[in-house]
Amino acid sequence: MSAKLIDGKALSAIIRAETAKEVSTLTEKPCLAVVMAGDDPASAIYVRNKEKAAAEIGILTVSEYLPGSVTQSETENVVKELAANRGVHGILVQLPLPAHLDAEKVMSLIPAEKDVDGFTAQNAGNMFLGKEGLFACTPSGVVELIKFAGVEIAGKHAVVVGRSNIVGKPAAALLLKENATVTLCHSKTRNLAEITRQADILVVATGKPGFITADMVKDGVTVIDVGINRIDGKVVGDVDFASVSEKAYAITPVPGGVGPMTITMLMKNTLKAYKMQNGIK
Repeated sequence: MSAKLIDGKALSAIIRAETAKEVSTLTEKPCLAVVMAGDDPASAIYVRNKEKAAAEIGILTVSEYLPGSVTQSETENVVKELAANRGVHGILVQLPLPAHLDAEKVMSLIPAEKDVDGFTAQNAGNMFLGKEGLFACTPSGVVELIKFAGVEIAGKHAVVVGRSNIVGKPAAALLLKENATVTLCHSKTRNLAEITRQADILVVATGKPGFITADMVKDGVTVIDVGINRIDGKVVGDVDFASVSEKAYAITPVPGGVGPMTITMLMKNTLKAYKMQNGIK
């Protein structure tokens, strides 16, 4: 069989259009503040992409570009000012910060209701407790992609390979929230292939190109490949797409799968943050 492609670009366009439509009905526009320190080229591209997406949707942006020599206290003061600004509804600190800065301490200054990345302890706690909050963008996009493929999550065995705080753990929590039976695997998991072959839904975020091969999946699995690896000038995922797509029911391509969803879910979170702060259901 040849798998159904789960088109992240198409789903992203749908969600952005829905978000823009809702933003257009508001008397005040949501505002996203982005803090970037240093001159990391990849970070600069990500920030520009976020600013562009926000502009297209109708979300205002405030960008704080700090020099690489910025001090801890200066960085913290910028975040504190944005946190106190009622006209700012979402705050994003672009990572990585320069090595001399304590990123965790900086991030902890973002109020939970403005934490559009979903990285604060309070939002992570809300997610694990099944409460409402702002949840991590990439894992939220993963769940949306599975639903877009027409796959029922409830009752399925979902296996997540990778336990990072940014993707693996929150993806497992969100799938559990959708009533999947979830197994979270990692580098110390024994007999990994035996577990991945049990998956009805397989989410892979290992950072290892082509790590999941056809012999590690069962027929009819839905595969979400979160990996982005650059090999010989090409972008490839953590799944051996050519072989696994012959067995899967549905699979995300790399690029064009999970990637487009991350910024889209950030925009959706910014609108959600605005609504939460203004008591809008």
